Amino acid sequence: MISRAAAETSANYHAVASLELATSGQYFARDTDLPGFMVLVGKRRKTFVVQGERRTAGKRLSVRMKVAEVGELTTRAARAKAKDILGKIASGVDPRPSRQESDLDTVVVDLPSIGNPTLRIAWERYRDGHMKKKGRSEGTINNYRDHVERLLADWLDEPLSKLGNDPALVTARHEKLTKENGAYIANGCMRTLRAVYNHARKAARSLPADNPVSAIDWNAEHRRSTALGLSDLEGWFTELAALKNPVRREFHLFMLLSGHRPEAIRRAQVKQVDFRARILHIPRPKGGEVKAFDIPLSNDMIRCLVRVMRIGRALYEDQSRDWLFPADSGTGHMAEHKEKRHDLSKWGNDLRQTFRTIAQAAGVTELDVPSSYEPLYPGC
Repeated sequence: MISRAAAETSANYHAVASLELATSGQYFARDTDLPGFMVLVGKRRKTFVVQGERRTAGKRLSVRMKVAEVGELTTRAARAKAKDILGKIASGVDPRPSRQESDLDTVVVDLPSIGNPTLRIAWERYRDGHMKKKGRSEGTINNYRDHVERLLADWLDEPLSKLGNDPALVTARHEKLTKENGAYIANGCMRTLRAVYNHARKAARSLPADNPVSAIDWNAEHRRSTALGLSDLEGWFTELAALKNPVRREFHLFMLLSGHRPEAIRRAQVKQVDFRARILHIPRPKGGEVKAFDIPLSNDMIRCLVRVMRIGRALYEDQSRDWLFPADSGTGHMAEHKEKRHDLSKWGNDLRQTFRTIAQAAGVTELDVPSSYEPLYPGC
């Protein structure tokens, strides 16, 4: 459950210190480098927390556990402890001394129980039973997760039938999200809710047949361009040079030079680079293995990869054996590519659009400039 702009910030010392205490209730600020590690912020205190899943006796247990109070451990020490706890949870071990000693809940999800599911259970079944089986990308799953676990957090333990029987709740939430988060995010959240509801009703036939999302009036959407212009590049390179993490600097530069989707580049492996053939192979892009393709490497792109491989070996010796853009995360590679806008004004798909814009300005023909929504260089 991510809340507020601070929730998108990596849980380093300054980020944790800057988190504002909740005015009501609680909210979570997730670490962008270690999935499952977060800070629980209440009215009076902040607590380092981990959350992971383990399976036992045919059930999936979602284990949320306190690591330490903020101030008892440094953020680095808390992250190291969290990483150890998450490893135990993933291996099926419950690391808590006892149920009574835990400050936080363990939610037991009985997979066969589907009569009148809560939004939480319906989302978990949709995520595991549909999205993961269909090979949806990590980025797509995280986008859906953000919609459900952050924007609809107060509905997680409500039965879906409540929404199905009262579509006015959904239309009111869409209007609220439009005012507070913007038209595009509000529409995206409702699309996620619509998909989760439709999937749940396949098994829970007692749910109202009409999807409550059908009652909303959709916001108008127009394709937005967030590309850098030629005159903006000098300022952007100045911002890039000021980033403290050299791996992230090289990642953003490679994004600009290649024009590719950030999710695919974050997961790029050392073994996928062929310097002799001057290609980076992307075996599982958006669309799955059947869409696999190669990225041709220019001289600047090769120099970028050589630099990041040297930097990676120095900073992340173990992770750099496998990953081009290593990090101290659960996966071993960069888990999040977002930056604060005042640190780096353009990143991710902004740079993908910049690639296309500058290619056109350089006189590359329209046929040779791929759509910003399709893989670049298909079939190469």
